[in-house]
Amino acid sequence: MEFITEKLIFIALFIFIIHSIETLAYAVRLSGARVKMIASALSLFNVMVIVSRLANMMHQPVTGNLVDTAPESNALEFVEAQYRFLIGASTVGTIFGILLLPTFVALFSRAIIHLSEEKGSVPSLFKRIFSLHYIKRGLTHFSLPKFSYLRNTKIKDIPIRLFFVNMIITAIYTIGVLSALYAALLVPERGMTATMASGLINGLATILLVIFVDPKVSVIADDVVNDRGSYLSLKSISIMMVLSRLCGTILAQLLFIPGAKYIAWFTTFF
Repeated sequence: MEFITEKLIFIALFIFIIHSIETLAYAVRLSGARVKMIASALSLFNVMVIVSRLANMMHQPVTGNLVDTAPESNALEFVEAQYRFLIGASTVGTIFGILLLPTFVALFSRAIIHLSEEKGSVPSLFKRIFSLHYIKRGLTHFSLPKFSYLRNTKIKDIPIRLFFVNMIITAIYTIGVLSALYAALLVPERGMTATMASGLINGLATILLVIFVDPKVSVIADDVVNDRGSYLSLKSISIMMVLSRLCGTILAQLLFIPGAKYIAWFTTFF
């Protein structure tokens, strides 16, 4: 286990937090439908997504440094082990987010109401929710998932195609940076080209998410608010989304090396 270093653990913790936040973002629509304030919920959802995307960009230079400091004798095997460890951290972070999902549905419901009271001011909202008084009140809402939370959840309410689309997009997003950096080791003469491909891959994954996944969930949330749909259906789909996200981080382990080889091949066109 010599590949595990303090730097690697720091990056893994960073990735753990990123994927926890992105998993918990799915609770925002549930909270918005619960309090009938879906537009305010989406503004809070966008804040969380922006924070996670920014955090994802922040860890990239440090993650790239793992390639620069890898031992020359077995650089490929060493970096592969480190990057698979980081992909594992994304899986653990997603599981952690799933465990906190019921708690954050309750917390986000209150946060959305407070956002309305603060006239849409996000800084004022953050000042309020990070106060000692609010944190103490928030702890009273803590609860781990129970089987009763899945009560009345129906398989027929879960669109299987959406499950697999979200799983594949999550896998691509998870390995985008790591496969690009690993590709730089495979083709060192085109290392810079391979590395810069990470932005293109993550951007493509984000576009696919916005086109194929987010609109469908948003429409269902709107139907709940307008009494045209069932909250249980939205909850079923939200649970499906976080589970497909978990499967996506696991699939990322399988796609990591093929993705790196594809990026290495793609650089030959430039």
